Amino acid sequence: MSMSKSKLVQRVLSLTDDDLQALCEAADAAILDGGGFGWVQPQGRQVLERYFKGLLLVPERMLFVVRLKGEIVGCAQLVRAPRNNECQAMCITLMHLFVAPYARNRGLGGALLHEVENAARSMGFRVMNMDVPDTQTAAISLFQKAGFLHWGTHPHFARMGDQTVSGLFFTKLLDTVRSPLVEPSFSSQAETPDMTASSPSSRPLTLYPAIDLKDGACVRLRRGEMEDATVYSDDPAAQARAWCDAGFKWLHAVDLNGAFAGQSANAPAVQAILNATTVPMQLGGGLRDMKAIASWLEAGVTRVILGSVAVKNPALVREACRIFPGQIVAGIDARSGHVATEGWAEVSDMQATELALRMQEAGVAAIIFTEISRDGMLDGLDIDQTVALANTVSVPVIASGGVGNLDHLAALRKAADDTPGLEGVIVGRALYDGRVSPDEALKVLA
Repeated sequence: MSMSKSKLVQRVLSLTDDDLQALCEAADAAILDGGGFGWVQPQGRQVLERYFKGLLLVPERMLFVVRLKGEIVGCAQLVRAPRNNECQAMCITLMHLFVAPYARNRGLGGALLHEVENAARSMGFRVMNMDVPDTQTAAISLFQKAGFLHWGTHPHFARMGDQTVSGLFFTKLLDTVRSPLVEPSFSSQAETPDMTASSPSSRPLTLYPAIDLKDGACVRLRRGEMEDATVYSDDPAAQARAWCDAGFKWLHAVDLNGAFAGQSANAPAVQAILNATTVPMQLGGGLRDMKAIASWLEAGVTRVILGSVAVKNPALVREACRIFPGQIVAGIDARSGHVATEGWAEVSDMQATELALRMQEAGVAAIIFTEISRDGMLDGLDIDQTVALANTVSVPVIASGGVGNLDHLAALRKAADDTPGLEGVIVGRALYDGRVSPDEALKVLA
């Protein structure tokens, strides 16, 4: 995530010497204060340095930090199940969330938890689990306010000096903004969550407003033709802020010039959007090598979309998914079911469903499916193709191409009731033309 003033939290893939020193100092302070990190005694700089450097090398672990005046003052970890534990692939565990004592009472713990939860949700995880010693009353209160369900208590959870302390186990469904389960209880009695309370029809679909960039401006194309573009704004950052103000929780940006050129061509506009907004953003267009992928993820993009390269260099997709788990999305664009590449300029013989299965095997977090013949035409989504794709793979599928009115969104909403794999929809021209209002669209998809 970019480090604008409003962005205190970021996932880190590497640590500078200054950041490492600040993180070690924060961890030692939290340990001395008696909470939030697991160690009972301070470990010293050397041990903590080795720990954090090693942590960054483990594919199953993701490190998030929170800053105060630019300096790291706390962190949290997300831990996903290993590849051989397929039955729990939908779960992720939150561990070691803490803020140093000298930086507390500023809402940083809540900000950290909020961003980590959003990151897990954006990666396609459905359940977040965590545990905490019963001595951590402030942390327990924080998780309670965030909607976590206390489902059980371990009477011999940890040993601190001569004292044995209990531990509380929490879980939260990430399918909805707030879990539809009962409010968390902190009694000593274990509770069993009613996992049937969240039916497929109760899942809100995410609406991704499209920000297509051409020559530094925000445009929309018809059927993917660069010569048939309508310019909607020459200030993409302002447009992105407007979508955030309208209530959208994600942004979808595509570097159209980059898609044709094979490398980023609208970098200043993308960076301006990152600096101007706080919601997560996924970016596609011209990302064809690890350097470009890593560069944008480090700059603040939450997920990158790999399109043409998914067909022409599947090994790169696999490597990107391994190094950046949960942050790689496959963009599958098709004409009549056949995959199109190079900014939709070429159509291959490969079927979209075949590529989707390959991308699932590679480890992508989600798939965006666009029927090119409908894109920008306002005639409605190709729901049959999209549903067929969502029923073929187990990763979330985002629909794209053709939304022109609320009825089209309602049709997708209805299809999603019987197709759990449908996660959201990208809308462009209909929003810009005012054919679909943000408020009404969000209500239809809720």
